[in-house]
Amino acid sequence: MGELLYLYGLIPTKEAAAIEPFPSYKGFDGEHSLYPIAFAQVTAVVSKLDADTYSEKVIQEKMEQDMSWLQEKAFHHHETVAALYEEFTIIPLKFCTIYKGEESLQAAIEINKEKIENSLTLLEGNEEWNVKIYCDDTELKKGISETNESVKAKKEEISHLSPGRQFFEKKKIDQLIERELELHKNKVCEEIHDKLKELSLYDSVKKNWSKDVTGAAGQMAWNSVFLLPSLQITKFVTEIEELQQKLENKGWKFEVTGPWPPYHFSSFA
Repeated sequence: MGELLYLYGLIPTKEAAAIEPFPSYKGFDGEHSLYPIAFAQVTAVVSKLDADTYSEKVIQEKMEQDMSWLQEKAFHHHETVAALYEEFTIIPLKFCTIYKGEESLQAAIEINKEKIENSLTLLEGNEEWNVKIYCDDTELKKGISETNESVKAKKEEISHLSPGRQFFEKKKIDQLIERELELHKNKVCEEIHDKLKELSLYDSVKKNWSKDVTGAAGQMAWNSVFLLPSLQITKFVTEIEELQQKLENKGWKFEVTGPWPPYHFSSFA
């Protein structure tokens, strides 16, 4: 029987040393507590795991076969990293990042030392925020049907056809409206993203979520994250509130959340 190390995140050693005692959080197994291991300028926040109980094979089986276990442990990881983020500048690690021991962890940190230190410098004083944009397709289609120039031209074109021809051509109008809808949604979202990223250091566009995941009435049209200087947060949120007021009557809705642990703007393998 041996011990493994579950890695939650990497923080600056100077910040870890400034808080005594180190914050007490329960670890992944619910028994051991988190504790810091300092490697020069970088400190790893870890908890111990039994090597047999949490072997790679056992964890893989749990993740594939035990959904309640997966949800519980994933929630624990997220909540713990979020709590650490409130105290420290942190490079958050992905769920179930496990090392065979302190030497293995130290070797990995040494290999990525420059990248880690640069990331911590970048993240200090900055915050990750998420913006999701939703739309009411029915409302937007109505507007496109009435005002879009391509659709209006197509309607004018078929108005001179026989009733029989018009029946089939109207189906093409429906297809045209669908195409114009997607073009319109992308155009609006891209313009909004470009406006918001002027306030950020870095930005990234993520995959949209389905309604099954969001539980929202509208369709998610855009999903983006921004790394923002703390001094820009108020202006960023105000900008989104103004966009909401301007566009909500046209079928658009905005959801801004943060700050989040900077998963999207730091990486450590």
